[in-house]
Amino acid sequence: MELADLGFDRWFQLKREKLPRLDCGVARVTRVDRDRYLVRNEKNEVQAEPTGKLLFSAESGQDLPCVGDWVFVQYYDDGGLAIIHGVLPRRTFLRRKSAGNSVDYQMIASNIDIAFIMQSCDFNFNLRRMERYLVMANEGQVEPIVLLSKSDLVNTEDLEKRISEIRNARINARVIAFSNKTAAGLEKVKQAMEKGKTYCLLGSSGVGKTTLLNHLLGREEFETNPVREKDGRGRHTTARRQLTVLESGALLIDTPGMRELGMIAVGASIDDSFSDIHELSKNCRFNDCTHTTEVGCAILTAVQSGDLSEDRYQSYTKLMKESEFHQMSYVERRKKDKQFGRMIKKAMKHIRKRKPLS
Repeated sequence: MELADLGFDRWFQLKREKLPRLDCGVARVTRVDRDRYLVRNEKNEVQAEPTGKLLFSAESGQDLPCVGDWVFVQYYDDGGLAIIHGVLPRRTFLRRKSAGNSVDYQMIASNIDIAFIMQSCDFNFNLRRMERYLVMANEGQVEPIVLLSKSDLVNTEDLEKRISEIRNARINARVIAFSNKTAAGLEKVKQAMEKGKTYCLLGSSGVGKTTLLNHLLGREEFETNPVREKDGRGRHTTARRQLTVLESGALLIDTPGMRELGMIAVGASIDDSFSDIHELSKNCRFNDCTHTTEVGCAILTAVQSGDLSEDRYQSYTKLMKESEFHQMSYVERRKKDKQFGRMIKKAMKHIRKRKPLS
């Protein structure tokens, strides 16, 4: 295997040349389990850990390695252990607001060519959640493809209705319907994947991400759990993010199901995902229109006339408000962190001045 087979193309080669580390090789992060890593190079896959310098210089979790990253490494113990010294620039990424009350970014994966946004045709189908995943993909410059699983649970007419709903929501991403149970459509999923390209599975628990991965591998390598019949929800089967090399040569990252998809500072990505609303906004009477109560708002006019669905309008405004709110909180937190850091440095400098010479 060559590094190119793991996705190391000319773009990454140029970045490496600009950051010469003659004492280090490069490898790709294939798994992250809290503070433990697996990295893979041309020869093998080994356990890895970051240097203390890398850990302490990171201003937030997004500065640390994540699945899909290319990293500078040194090997020890006859190549059985790797030490991570740094992270190469990311070409693309997938991230979200950290779950819970914490206002910070959580990296999901990096250097992704295509994000498979996966929903099932049963209870899980949710356009509003799909829009959030699309905003996430747009923010990180990742091309999205929508996968509709469990197509065997609906008839042809209902399946076409689902696809029509997606198109009516102005979601223009490619849509592939398939069934893990009957294998219908699985060949289309395989054909959408190319050797040396990296793909990432995104979706809620119970939509069949891990089962799809097993089908693509051609073996039952990863454990799957049944879903509840009453609402189609499943327990988390995938506990960590992991990159797998398929026999076709494509690289696929499976991720745990995500219940929360909070957004921070993604206004431009929201405009990309809601391009129809963004175009309407150009005709608003006021440049600083908030699209809520203003006279002459082109977006409100479109909602009133029925040219824009109220559900889509509500989704757009909710995402914008959420993004702006979390952005203000994030900026304020970072400001406090920097002030605290300066205070610590000043105190340490004062202590060193007072320390007697030995």
